[in-house]
Amino acid sequence: MAEQAKIRIQYFRSAIQAPVKHKRVVKGLGFTRLNQIVEREDTASIRGMVKTVPHLVRIVN
Repeated sequence: MAEQAKIRIQYFRSAIQAPVKHKRVVKGLGFTRLNQIVEREDTASIRGMVKTVPHLVRIVN
């Protein structure tokens, strides 16, 4: 079985003033603190979550 591609995402801007739905997306991606970088499988659902909050997270190498 082939290994799934990975994507690294950084939480770079606070979600304090963001709507509740955006806060839930950030938490769903696995972020617990600012400037944290997490590695997730590169799937359509993860890409969709990142696309929902592009003002809060960024894709890093």
